[in-house]
Amino acid sequence: MADKNQESKIMNRWVIVIGAVMIQLALGAIYAWSAFTTPLQGDFSEFGFDKTQTQAIFSAGLATFAIFTIIGGRFQKKFGPRKIALFGGVLLGLGYILGSFAGASFPLKFISIGIIAGAGIGLAYVVPIAVGVKWFPDKKGLVSGLAVAGFGFGAFIWILMANPPSVLGFSGLITKQTGIFTYTIANVDSCFRIYGIMFLLLVVIGSFVMINPPAGWKPKGWNPPAAKSDKKKIATDLTPKEMLRTRQFYLLWMMFIIGALAGLMVIGNIQNFAKSPTDGFSGHGFSVEQARDFAVIGAAVCLPIFNGIGRIVWGEISDKIGRRKALFTMFLLQGVTMVLFCYSTGNPYMFYVIAALIGFNFGGNFALFPAATADSFGSENIGLNYGYIFTSYGIGGVVGPILAGAVQDAGMSFQYAFIPAAVMCFIAAVLAITYKPKVEKR
Repeated sequence: MADKNQESKIMNRWVIVIGAVMIQLALGAIYAWSAFTTPLQGDFSEFGFDKTQTQAIFSAGLATFAIFTIIGGRFQKKFGPRKIALFGGVLLGLGYILGSFAGASFPLKFISIGIIAGAGIGLAYVVPIAVGVKWFPDKKGLVSGLAVAGFGFGAFIWILMANPPSVLGFSGLITKQTGIFTYTIANVDSCFRIYGIMFLLLVVIGSFVMINPPAGWKPKGWNPPAAKSDKKKIATDLTPKEMLRTRQFYLLWMMFIIGALAGLMVIGNIQNFAKSPTDGFSGHGFSVEQARDFAVIGAAVCLPIFNGIGRIVWGEISDKIGRRKALFTMFLLQGVTMVLFCYSTGNPYMFYVIAALIGFNFGGNFALFPAATADSFGSENIGLNYGYIFTSYGIGGVVGPILAGAVQDAGMSFQYAFIPAAVMCFIAAVLAITYKPKVEKR
């Protein structure tokens, strides 16, 4: 009878993945921010925010998101993953709903969508990863990728619903009845309100299956790898305090800062870059309407879809070739694509391909770093330990988008942001070579 019950648990573990994807679809709202940058700024908007202000809201969300992953990791261990995911969904939905009543007030938009919604994302984000790794100790890389794949795919859905390219022949929640280049406060805030309700529902439904496996449970036919009989004691489950005394923590942390900085710089500014008079498509003879459509397709289709695919593929690759080789390859490719992106607006197809590759490589961060954290420091405290690793994402999320926005507000080329980010990716590739998956427990 016990074997039957265990088999039932094994079969049901895939339900965790479905719930995780539902939660992450809503949390991926933060990557859809490029759909709101133009409607909130410039001559065609009733809001009148400048580019740095729109990126400040985005960066505030990313920083709060990163900080609250630590709080979420600690609380989900104390109160259980279901309650914390549910509370995160409430904050996320509430932040967007409150933001929809803020009108053209930058401070209120900053607090509601940047701080409150960002806190909700951080609380809920770590839950599917922590729960998934415990249910899938045999496929940590794959399940880490699957658990967060919805985060990337969510941006695809939310951008197209809000502000689709005109070539698709239908209006979005923002552009309805206003024309392509006229954005009203009523329509933008209505979109925020609808999104807040949808995010709340998705996370609440997904949270019901966020349950840890029974103590001592393992998949049928799988046994933990035998410890090597050498003089070093290989770590099994480290506490955050023990983890913070290891060299591997700081290597992972530094690499994640760079991976987040480069990817989020592009995600937050891809539409601004494509429509820039100096760097964008209009500087190569394309019309303003064509530039807008190219920008939306790159931001809403190519980048987010491959962001989601990258989370799954890189996780599977790392299970086969190891985290170190996967990290090295990912950062090397990202450095090359960041350089090429500077010169992609002469041809829309090149722009689409490079945007897809940047999204693909960026997505890999969210499969490789949770799996590497579990490899190095154990699965027992993965929710809390990964929260500390994830603070690096918040730093990258503040520096990358705001730097690129400030560069454009200063009238400079985006190359002054993208090329330094590419160099940092090459540095991260070198750091990856020195990373060792296992650490010695002191």
